[in-house]
Amino acid sequence: MSVLLLAIPVAFLVGSIPFGFWIGRARGIDIRQHGSGNIGATNVGRVLGKKIGLLCFLLDVAKGLVPVLVAGWLAGVLGDWSPAPGLAWAWLAVVLASVAGHVFCPWVGFKGGKGVATGLGALLGVYPLVTLPAAVAFAFWFVLVAAFRYVGVASVVAAASVPVLVAIGGWALAPEPSVGGLLPFVVVTGLLAAIVIARHRGNITRTLAGTEPKVWQRTTRAG
Repeated sequence: MSVLLLAIPVAFLVGSIPFGFWIGRARGIDIRQHGSGNIGATNVGRVLGKKIGLLCFLLDVAKGLVPVLVAGWLAGVLGDWSPAPGLAWAWLAVVLASVAGHVFCPWVGFKGGKGVATGLGALLGVYPLVTLPAAVAFAFWFVLVAAFRYVGVASVVAAASVPVLVAIGGWALAPEPSVGGLLPFVVVTGLLAAIVIARHRGNITRTLAGTEPKVWQRTTRAG
C-alpha cells in the first residue's frame, strides 16, 4: 500500500510532462498559440503534421502507462484479477494522478491536454482487469476516427465505453468475479470517462455546428 501511495505524486509529475509543448518549442513555436491552443497530440498533429502528432500521442501514452505499470508491479498487484479493495483504490488513484497531471499541467498554467492518450496508457497499465477493455475502446476510437475523421466524437464514444467494457469483461473473464471486486474499476473508469467527455464539450459543439476540423487536417499556425 505504501508503494502505491508514494506512486501517486510521482504519477502526477510524470503525467504532467508537457510533451506537446516541448515538441512545439523544438519546432520554434508555442503550440498554445496555434490551432486549438491545446498541447495534446491532436492539435500538435494539426499544426505540425501527422508524424509529429503521432510522436506526441505515443509519448503521452507512455507517461500514463509507465508509472501505473511500475506501481502495480512494485506493489505486487500486477496480474491480480481481484486485488484487495484498498490496494485496488490506491492503484487506481495512481491512474487518476497521471491523467490529472496531464489535464491540469502545472508547467503550462494548469491548462493541459484532454486526457485521451495519457488515460489510455494509464488504463493499459492496470493489468489485466482494465488492459483488454482499454484496448477494445482504443479499437473503437480508431475505427470511428477512420470512418468519420472526428477525433472529439471518437474520444467521447471510446471513453464512455470503457466502464461498460470493464464491467462486462471483468465479470466474464475474472476467475471469481464479484460486484465489490469490480466496483473500484468501474467507478474510476467512469470518472475518467466523465473527465474526457467534459474536456471535449467544445469539440462536440463544433462538430454539431459543422466547424470542427477533421483529423490531421492541417490548420494555420496563426491560432
